[in-house]
Amino acid sequence: MSRLPFYLVVALLLVAGIALTLHRHLQFEVPWTPGEQRQVWEIEAQVNFRADGGPAKVNMALPSSQEGFRVLTEHTASPGYGLTYLNENGSRRAEWSIRDASGSQQLYYSVQVLVAPQASPAMAPPPPSPVDVVWERPYDTAAAQVIDRAWSRSADAYTFARGLISDFSDERQGENARLLLTQFDRVPLLVRLLNQAGIQAREVSGLMLEHGRRRQSLTSWIQVFDESGESVLFNPATGEQGRPDNLLLWEAGGQAVLEVQGGSNSQVSFSMLSRNQPAASAVRRQLAEDTGTLLNFSIHSLPLEEQALFQTILLIPIGALVVVLLRVLVGIKTSGTFMPVLIALAFIQTTLVTGLIGFLLVVAVGLVIRNYLSYLNLLLVARVTAVIITVIAIISVFSVLSYRFGLNAGLTITFFPMIILSWTIERMSILWEEEGPKEVLIQGGGSLLTAVLAYLAMNNPWIRHLTFNFLGIQLILMAVILMLGNYTGYRLLELRRFKPVTED
Repeated sequence: MSRLPFYLVVALLLVAGIALTLHRHLQFEVPWTPGEQRQVWEIEAQVNFRADGGPAKVNMALPSSQEGFRVLTEHTASPGYGLTYLNENGSRRAEWSIRDASGSQQLYYSVQVLVAPQASPAMAPPPPSPVDVVWERPYDTAAAQVIDRAWSRSADAYTFARGLISDFSDERQGENARLLLTQFDRVPLLVRLLNQAGIQAREVSGLMLEHGRRRQSLTSWIQVFDESGESVLFNPATGEQGRPDNLLLWEAGGQAVLEVQGGSNSQVSFSMLSRNQPAASAVRRQLAEDTGTLLNFSIHSLPLEEQALFQTILLIPIGALVVVLLRVLVGIKTSGTFMPVLIALAFIQTTLVTGLIGFLLVVAVGLVIRNYLSYLNLLLVARVTAVIITVIAIISVFSVLSYRFGLNAGLTITFFPMIILSWTIERMSILWEEEGPKEVLIQGGGSLLTAVLAYLAMNNPWIRHLTFNFLGIQLILMAVILMLGNYTGYRLLELRRFKPVTED
């Protein structure tokens, strides 16, 4: 029979698992290691204005996730005001409204922004194509001469913008530039000149992030578009091209940052703090909210109680892989196929030393009582039921005694799977009668060794982090286990049969 379908299934599982894992890491920046830290900025915007004594409406631009940054959470504090979040032409805005307000008013908006170097840009759409700009005399002549001078020394939209800005710098200002600056502000003037030259450009507002700064204001930047629709930011004061790493674009649609109706003397100031937090918690909210597609399926969308449950369940395939490796490749015998995995799960709750002592005590006492039950000639179901009740009684007695002696660690023995322990005792007792104590020690020791190795693998912080945050790992484990199931060679412990051959 052809093995091609089998290998195709294994390859499909590997490709799907690796693709899902890489997608989660690259798209959502989920870290590979549990201790990785990410920088988070906490920014507070304070809006102040004086209300006229009637209805008031405040409209303020809000930051969006953008290249280098991702918005995590946002909150407002505006007692008595109604609040609505708007999306206008690709830009996010908040609108506060109130029926009656008078005197000094203060509104607060706070946002947590994650520094995400791999975040994809989400810029607002480009502005409409420039139309003819009308100037009054004598500014029309000065504007035309400034544009002609910069145009002759440029090769594209970016070099033209850089040359135009440099002509308005303090060192290189000519008469035409000084004349235009007497009538217009620098940034709107530069945008107007760029539009007259047929180049799409607009003014955007950004916040320079510096730790511990208070009462900061936004700075104006010029966004210039080329013929392909790509854009570059320019510093209108220096002509420097490119976006600084610590620049957060607050308003990127060319609109006013703050608009107040029913008030006067409005202004907005910003305070900011930087701190580090674990990367996993920094992206947890986004993973929980993004459930739109199968690729973005995430355990983080479940309630916390179910998340804690799945964090343990997703470790079971790791323990199963350890069992498959030891049984298929090494040849270790265990009492029950996957009983060591369940014991390893109990070790996670009890700690390794406490779990080993508790397991040995329960099994040892259980074997003594089971040996007595064998003389009663009971039916199998009744005998196993009696063993279950016995195991429960043993665990109860050990828990009470450990509490009486102040050994609180002994209380965790209740995490052992009682049904599995009962069947283990029953199986070992039968094995003792049929094969002798040596085989019991071999299988019991193999079970404990497998359980300890499975515990060490499942309790590793790195493995716990990967299995919980990258569900594609489960597909990879499935592919590896299928490949191991196809192994038909010698086990390591079987090779000792050939020792006499080597001696000869």
